Amino acid sequence: MSCRLAVKVVPGASRSGLAGWMGETLKVRVTAPPEGGRANRMLGEVVAQALGLPASAVRVVAGAASARKLLQIDGLDARAVRLRLAPEERT
Repeated sequence: MSCRLAVKVVPGASRSGLAGWMGETLKVRVTAPPEGGRANRMLGEVVAQALGLPASAVRVVAGAASARKLLQIDGLDARAVRLRLAPEERT
């Protein structure tokens, strides 16, 4: 089981973490800069940690060089992802 999740990434933030939902898109802040794929790697780690999954279960499948990305999340369906992230909502 797996699902895809739209995210908007803010690289170079003062702290990493989930910033809340923008409609169906999850906003995520990461401290890593966008150079060399570092922000993408940290994005996967932050989202995986929030979901209680290993970092290898989350990967960028579209938008690697863009602030808006599509993540593939293995091990959970879309409903489970939304439920696990619900307590983190700050909208």
